[in-house]
Amino acid sequence: MTAFDLAALFISLVAGAGWANARWLHLPPSVVMLAVGALGSGVLIVGRGVPSVSPAADAVSHLIGRVNFPETVVGYMLAFLLFAGAMQVDLSELRRRTMAVVSLATFGVLASTVIVGTGVWLGARALQLPMSLPWAMVFGALISPTDPVAVLTTVRGGELSGSLQATLQGEALFNDGVGIVVFLAALAFATGGHAAHPAVAALQVLVQAVGGLALGLGAAAVVVRAMRAIDDYAVEVTLSLALAAGVYAGGQALHVSGAIAAVAAGLLVGDRGMETAMSDTTRRYVQSFWTLVDELLNALLFLLLGLQTAVLPLDLRDFGLCALAIPLVLVARFAVVLPWGAYYRFRHDERGASLILAWGGLRGALSLALALQAPAGPARAVILSATYAVVVFAVVVQGLSFAPLVAFLKRSPGAGNTATA
Repeated sequence: MTAFDLAALFISLVAGAGWANARWLHLPPSVVMLAVGALGSGVLIVGRGVPSVSPAADAVSHLIGRVNFPETVVGYMLAFLLFAGAMQVDLSELRRRTMAVVSLATFGVLASTVIVGTGVWLGARALQLPMSLPWAMVFGALISPTDPVAVLTTVRGGELSGSLQATLQGEALFNDGVGIVVFLAALAFATGGHAAHPAVAALQVLVQAVGGLALGLGAAAVVVRAMRAIDDYAVEVTLSLALAAGVYAGGQALHVSGAIAAVAAGLLVGDRGMETAMSDTTRRYVQSFWTLVDELLNALLFLLLGLQTAVLPLDLRDFGLCALAIPLVLVARFAVVLPWGAYYRFRHDERGASLILAWGGLRGALSLALALQAPAGPARAVILSATYAVVVFAVVVQGLSFAPLVAFLKRSPGAGNTATA
């Protein structure tokens, strides 16, 4: 089986599962694709123990193992997923929630890293697992940023108010840069490398964020201006595609945040570009194209996430720490969002705002991609197991229950503005 054959298999699985879901199940696509991937992994694991089919199961498992998951997520998919997601955000509402988004994407990530890292370290000591405090902080750093793909997919399914939706979306889109820098600093310290001074690390975060923002907005402004000069939907779709890939690659080359650059570019094209630079026909084509890109890459991403079960060195002996990590991450998330939840509750009468912000802060493929970058060692298997457990819980349990939770709060007496625009 060649790489093309494997790609054809993945796309066929996505198409078949998507059809079955649209025809019968009507579940969130992310949950269905994760389940299909996990089911496929289970079949492979069982097949490797059956002599008659073990050669074929081993061959497929080997091919799946050849897929570089971190590079696939961070190197390829993230640029287009972030751009497509940013195009769906209400920029005017996001501007009004700038303080909440910035504080959650910076101080929130740092606070969650410390809370989760300390809790996991204490839990690992009690369970006698090989997890030092520096490696526990590595886990805290990689699990603290909310995943933009998982959050954007889930938020679309709930009837949220504009303020809560913009806060969750904006935080998920912008906290990746902070989370990655904190993760790399914690990883350098844990491996005995040279870890930057906290002040230097904070400056790095600022430079990467501001640089990425400037790059994305500047490039998007040029592209929007170019779109105004023509009326050709094929060319304008191509320009938007080149913009998404170009700013992400340019950010990496210039050592600024390519993720933030893609987000900034998507926000500007989705707002000013749609409003001032496109005809109605072009707008329909651009929106349809990026909706298709978003849906297809989302489906492939969660399918690959489920298939990782077949190749990850997960250890059932780490079950105790996995069981501890899930509620610990939720408690840290609730502690981080509580001040803004209280603000929305008392200032804007948003009933259950803290619960919505906490439950809507999903972790996803980005956390697993970072976990897979940890070098070989005793702590790596523990980190991978705990990360996968938190991600699966977030996608399945939080993802399935988020919309019913919002609907319940909407129906509750004195619900106020919880589900109003």
